[in-house]
Amino acid sequence: MKRRALLLSAAALPLLQAPAARANEAWGEARNYPGGWGNPPNWAGHKDLRVGNYSGGYEKMFPVHTLAAPAQASPLAVQLRSDIRYRWGVFTKSPEEYLQGLPVTSLLVARKGVILAEHYRFGRQPDMRLTSWSMAKSVTSLLLGICLDRGLIRSLDDTAEACVEELKGTLHGSITLRNLANMSSGAAVLHDRDNPQIYPKAFLRKNSDLELTVRDWNQREGPQGARYNYNELCPLTIGMVIRRVTGKTLAAFAQEALWQPLGAEADASWLTDSLGKEYNCIGFAARLRDWARLGQLIAQNGAMNGRQVVSERWISESATWSGKDAQVRHGSAMPGMGYKCFFWHPKADGSWMMMNGHHGQRLLVDRKTQTVMVQTAVDSEGPWQREFFALFEAATQLA
Repeated sequence: MKRRALLLSAAALPLLQAPAARANEAWGEARNYPGGWGNPPNWAGHKDLRVGNYSGGYEKMFPVHTLAAPAQASPLAVQLRSDIRYRWGVFTKSPEEYLQGLPVTSLLVARKGVILAEHYRFGRQPDMRLTSWSMAKSVTSLLLGICLDRGLIRSLDDTAEACVEELKGTLHGSITLRNLANMSSGAAVLHDRDNPQIYPKAFLRKNSDLELTVRDWNQREGPQGARYNYNELCPLTIGMVIRRVTGKTLAAFAQEALWQPLGAEADASWLTDSLGKEYNCIGFAARLRDWARLGQLIAQNGAMNGRQVVSERWISESATWSGKDAQVRHGSAMPGMGYKCFFWHPKADGSWMMMNGHHGQRLLVDRKTQTVMVQTAVDSEGPWQREFFALFEAATQLA
């Protein structure tokens, strides 16, 4: 049976490669994957510009802050495995076969600081910074945890206005940090409906001001903490809190408290509004291996290189649910998924923690086996996230 499945898989490979070649053309291969605004100007809508924009192009289009890497990177050994196979329907497939026909620009599998698989596609290279989209929300979570660890924030149940005076009397100022981090503010905001209004005001325009956008959004839909409602204003409010309690930009604080202790191998970047405030619901970019290091940090309960970068308590907080978090418990936030402190949870026991971004950006960590898988992509149409999970499950079971 295994031999028959292998032969069928091999026979299907040319059929898969033809669509993949056509896909490369759709993503701008003939023009060496350019970036930019396109014509008519559209910062994310032109498919043939996404590969270039998602790997450095945005840094030429928007204001950006840089996080400097330390002098010494934390080690990542390379022991590539040829026996990673996962079941998909009647077939078993390899990571290489997973990539065929999918708009994935890079993929890395690691365990306990050892790289088991690493792939780059669509002309991407290991030295490129790859954008995260909403994975940046989970980076914000780690920074929030560090602020709590250091006593810069007294409690997750404090309100935002307790930290940021300018938020007093506003809807988002009255929300607890817990409910903001759990996307449960009670604000009348819908992600798909209202982003065309939020993004220009807070990020895209030459006079963009994310803090003014947060302060001005004051229509309430219901009580805070009652319902999960994914939106950009919650993490933007948390970003305001972190800047205020640290007295630094998010990039400067992340450089000192996260990026350098992590042992990143290269600089990272964070896009900002016109006033230099990081648009921290998205906009963070780093090399693939440094994304893997962030996953390793989570897998090791916040420790890296013999140093506790973020407390084990915060990692545990981000993977468990109390009565105050009932609305985001696994299966409550959405079918088959939980949410907590800007992390996604495909498993009810919190053992899988996921950073999840627009157009297929994924970083998934299994805390039990310390397995990490990260991919970057340029589209997420179709049900292929299930196949991503199947590949990851197989990686966690490697001997």
